[in-house]
Amino acid sequence: MSSAYDDQAVQVLEEAERLKLNCQHEESIELLEDLLSKDPANVAALEELADNELSLEQYDRAVIAAKQAVALDSESYMGHYILGFAASLKEEWEKAHEELALANRMRSSNPEILRCLGWVLFNMEKKVQGIVTLERAVNLDPDNTLSLCDLGVCYLHTKNYKKAHLLFERALDIEPENERAKECVEAVTRMKKRK
Repeated sequence: MSSAYDDQAVQVLEEAERLKLNCQHEESIELLEDLLSKDPANVAALEELADNELSLEQYDRAVIAAKQAVALDSESYMGHYILGFAASLKEEWEKAHEELALANRMRSSNPEILRCLGWVLFNMEKKVQGIVTLERAVNLDPDNTLSLCDLGVCYLHTKNYKKAHLLFERALDIEPENERAKECVEAVTRMKKRK
């Protein structure tokens, strides 16, 4: 590939990333698919494609792109993260753990990878390890309502209602319309009454 082509590919990837961050996923996917039609081995484009498909909840398509990225580059942390995330949605905890642990080794201190890994560990009955991992994710990204709610749910299951309630309230302070946080606050209130 010529350096002019490389420069052009970088520009396309940057534009695709910009569109993705603006939640213009279809437009981003269109750019990436065009780039991949010319350069099917472009790992960065496959990772971006997988991430966009994930955002659109097109999980099967995300997995296909992530698998291609990992096949081309075994060090694709994004590919492993997406494969782990998709496996966790199917509650395939062992597979999810394997992929997310790999992604975490490649890109430690990534709050999103830690959030997913913590959730998987908790669901594998490694409750303390799961909570510690989720705490780390929250410490790295304190305004992430997904992490706050996941951690809150873990505390709810371990009957630490006070801590769970605080986490859900914090999520609602950040995102007042967060349905999951609202439902969880109600659940904590019901459980406290029963106690």
